[in-house]
Amino acid sequence: MKFIFPQNYNFTHKLLGFIEYTTVFLNILWGLLVYLISLIFSKNITLQIAFWVSFFFPFFLFSVIGFNHEKMIYIIQYIYHFIKSPKYYIYQKNN
Repeated sequence: MKFIFPQNYNFTHKLLGFIEYTTVFLNILWGLLVYLISLIFSKNITLQIAFWVSFFFPFFLFSVIGFNHEKMIYIIQYIYHFIKSPKYYIYQKNN
């Protein structure tokens, strides 16, 4: 069976069909980092779980739902470049 894809179709490999592999890698890395930080600060398992869920889950939701199907690594790059050199535009109405 042959599939015909248009030339302007952007075909990317994704895990389970909806999440990019770089985003999965970032999610795993962020989850491990939050887990290790929770181990350092608390010995109580319920506090560790609450800490992990409160810091990992929002990042996970943003990566799965996405920002207009943009890769998470690009979003982090955009935020970094904005923080590095913010540009403020103040418009003043002259009468």
